[in-house]
Amino acid sequence: MKKLGIAALISATLLAPTAFAQMSELKIMAPAGPGGGWDQTARTIQSTLQTEGLVANIQVENVAGAGGTIGLQQFVNRSSGDPTATIVGGYVMVGAIIANASPVGLSDITPLARLTGEYVVVVANADSPINTAEDLANALREDVGAVTWAGGSAGGVDHIAAGQFAKAAGVAPEEINYIPYAGGGEALAAILGGQVSVGVSGFSEFSAQIEAGALKVIGITAPERQDYLDAPTFTEQGFDVEVQNWRMIAAAPGITDEQKATLLGTIETMAASDTWAEALATKGWVNTFLAGDDFAAYLEQEIAATGEILKDLGIAE
Repeated sequence: MKKLGIAALISATLLAPTAFAQMSELKIMAPAGPGGGWDQTARTIQSTLQTEGLVANIQVENVAGAGGTIGLQQFVNRSSGDPTATIVGGYVMVGAIIANASPVGLSDITPLARLTGEYVVVVANADSPINTAEDLANALREDVGAVTWAGGSAGGVDHIAAGQFAKAAGVAPEEINYIPYAGGGEALAAILGGQVSVGVSGFSEFSAQIEAGALKVIGITAPERQDYLDAPTFTEQGFDVEVQNWRMIAAAPGITDEQKATLLGTIETMAASDTWAEALATKGWVNTFLAGDDFAAYLEQEIAATGEILKDLGIAE
């Protein structure tokens, strides 16, 4: 009996940290339509937290529009003080807040952590006459308005990447014919349907169609070739275009320091797990984890730098 008692005590001791650490509920808002990068990020967080047993009940909600600013405003207005409410976002949202003169900004929420980074790819329909960066540059030089770009919201990372390429090709960035889509699925349909010349987004949003041969990669905005993609960078093709999209998770405004610490501890544990690492490798996402005050400081720098970039695109003063 004594041995059984000791065994039971050891078992209880080992199980206690897991039971104590587990959150009972978490809500994640993806401020975009299904199929896009933020939706994928939210659902990857959801599946990882569930697999790792960190949260018992997780719900993901999609609220699309205006580069995430519609969802952001809704999140701020209805979630203040709610320690179970979170929202994903990223570099796209930084630009969209400026471009859309959003009444709420990232200073109105509680930043938790930068999670991932992803380079941007420019793709074309498999039947397109555009095969290389030089082909794309020549098309822009010939008639900049005739080249249509499908991407995310105006002022977001996709728009910035397109503007950088135009500038590298000797074309005024503000003259490009950029068509913003609320969700990655809509942009993908436009590219596959031949309704636009090229598409621009993170690799994960196009990966299945690239592997199937329905889309071809014109270039990727990485400084060097990536293991997950057999395609040239813009840099090696002679165009100085380097952009990395990053994605984050934030909490509601008005939560306590203790509530923030609980959320951050859960996210840190998730980000250190093998389940998360495997998901990132599959999607071609780079682990750029940065948390707490360090991330808050980084965010301030990104907001300032993005304002300058958007001036080149003619969508900020």
